[in-house]
Amino acid sequence: MNTQEAKIVLEAALLTAERPLPLAELRRLFADELNADTLRVLLDELRGEWAGRGVELLALASGWRFQSAPSMRVYLDRLNPKKPPKYSRAVLETLAIIAYRQPATRGDIEEIRGVTVSPQVIRALEERGWIEAIGQREAPGRPALFATTKAFLDDLGLRSLDELPPLESNGAAAPAEFELQFAAAIDGASLDAAENESTVTVHAVNSQAPAVPSPSDPLSASA
Repeated sequence: MNTQEAKIVLEAALLTAERPLPLAELRRLFADELNADTLRVLLDELRGEWAGRGVELLALASGWRFQSAPSMRVYLDRLNPKKPPKYSRAVLETLAIIAYRQPATRGDIEEIRGVTVSPQVIRALEERGWIEAIGQREAPGRPALFATTKAFLDDLGLRSLDELPPLESNGAAAPAEFELQFAAAIDGASLDAAENESTVTVHAVNSQAPAVPSPSDPLSASA
């Protein structure tokens, strides 16, 4: 099988897949005759061939996936004009804290947000597949430690946590880019009923920074 034929096979598999496909699965297309390095080269070439079109090939945390380009969103939304579901500020803040400070316990989140974390918020994020308990902290009560999942990265179009928007220079808050990415990712998710809080104040998200109130924090808003 030549290079062009191999790319056609990869293209067909990825276009018809319902989820991102990792290299291990893509190798099965060729009975393991192509190694991982060769596949990466072919996938990079395929990504370049699709560049500038309405569909793009992305490498995500759990594998490779074709998806519509961001520039197509305004047009594709016309096929599904219903408004995306609302989500609470509490959900966004809780997810942002876990994403930037993981692993984190409910106590860590409550210390940063300055309010009690509703069990419904944690449950909603777990059911959506964005966070999971990865262990327990060696502390009184052995509280669960939460971290984000590969599904979280996939939904934000990221390969790793290193691709999250950087924190502000003072380490005080998650950036506005996170809110934009998150808002796009949760289209189709129903998290609006998770918690209904009034105004909250978010403290330092950076694990190296003390928990000092920050009224100008972009995550400080009503739920």
